[in-house]
Amino acid sequence: MTPVTWQRLEGAALALVALAAAAMLEGWWWPLALFLVFDLSALGYVAGTRIGAIAYNAGHSLVGPSLMAGWALASWGFGAPGGRVAALVAAAWAFHVGVDRALGYGLKHADSFQHTHLGWIGRSRAGE
Repeated sequence: MTPVTWQRLEGAALALVALAAAAMLEGWWWPLALFLVFDLSALGYVAGTRIGAIAYNAGHSLVGPSLMAGWALASWGFGAPGGRVAALVAAAWAFHVGVDRALGYGLKHADSFQHTHLGWIGRSRAGE
């Protein structure tokens, strides 16, 4: 298997684990309800491809959901309110990233929205 195939499989596994985590938190529907919210980061493309890629990648890397999950664990550990909600948002966010990666939508390069770390998306780039 190619490295891109492995990354897509990892994305699918991440999506399944995130959905299972949300289900364990009795909020299986959160990843579905919030799915498109994370694509709002693509609005950065209004300011150009460089700013767009930075904004999109900030919303589609695993850094955000990891930090949110850490915050959720810390909140629960210290008895602060909101730990469950933070955990559900982290699961929904990770689910979104996982589904995107499984479908071949990776982190963006600054030259084009269609150029991702997983290759080109959209119409064929052969001969260009």
